[in-house]
Amino acid sequence: MKRLITTLTLSLVACGAAIAQTWPARPVTMLVPFPPGGSTDMIARTLGPKLQEKLGGTFIVENKPGAGGMLGAGLAKRAAPDGYTLFVSSLGPFVIGPHLVKSAGYDALKDFDYITVAVQAPNVLAVPAASPYKNLADLMSDLKARPDKVTFASAGNGTSDHLTAELFWQETGTKGVHVPYKGGAPAMSDLLGGQVDSTFMNINTGLPNIKAGKLRALAITSSKRSPLLPDVPTMEELGYKGVTVYSWQAIAAPKGMPSDIKGKLREAIVSGLNDPQIKQRLLDLGFEIVGNTPEQFTAFQASEFARWKKVIQLGHIMAD
Repeated sequence: MKRLITTLTLSLVACGAAIAQTWPARPVTMLVPFPPGGSTDMIARTLGPKLQEKLGGTFIVENKPGAGGMLGAGLAKRAAPDGYTLFVSSLGPFVIGPHLVKSAGYDALKDFDYITVAVQAPNVLAVPAASPYKNLADLMSDLKARPDKVTFASAGNGTSDHLTAELFWQETGTKGVHVPYKGGAPAMSDLLGGQVDSTFMNINTGLPNIKAGKLRALAITSSKRSPLLPDVPTMEELGYKGVTVYSWQAIAAPKGMPSDIKGKLREAIVSGLNDPQIKQRLLDLGFEIVGNTPEQFTAFQASEFARWKKVIQLGHIMAD
């Protein structure tokens, strides 16, 4: 019996090594849990050709939107952990969605192998160009003078812009009025038209209108000033250290991916992100390259999961 167990164990090890050596022998699916055209989809489609170049084989982006990204996360969880399904997602399905619904269909802390956080981008607190708020102090003054009167637009309940506003209110002891929209486009339209007072938006979403003078940026949620908006102070500079926030895109896989494949993938992803042309294009859009290790991503995931759980519970936030 001992010899049999030893033989089976050695066979499984040899089989796993053979799989890793021949991978990818067939197309690899990069599952994106959002529609085409967004930031996460763009990151996946930017990395796909570079992964093919570095690793061989074919990498195909497949969009599976629904339930704020949780539908795609559930599909990724149920896929075989053989390296042929990758989950390319923003922070939503990883650290936000599971707190908004009773049953997300997956365990965000246990059902994935975390490969790397590819990029991150801060949010910008912006107001219309005609707004009386010339700086954050003006906005804070009005928030304190008129509790529950100043409006904050978002792309919907539980989105990054909504939760950043909630975190801001919790950290500053204020409270604004959350105005959820069905997506970022209508929220931006009403902000530009002055129907809402303010919003926290991803830097790459707000940058064109800020540069065009249609929006005024009051503060940025990064740990240091962005070279794209060097005149915009950080929340930390203005005295609010708890409002340092990044949106991020990352790559994971179904739990149980062979370690050799995980290592090859992470190395190829980081190499692709640091390709001079790709890196500059991403920096110009407001993204910062991360490319951390699986261990660092795992620790970061747990930290972010706990952070947004607290914000959601304190804010009594629920999904639509």
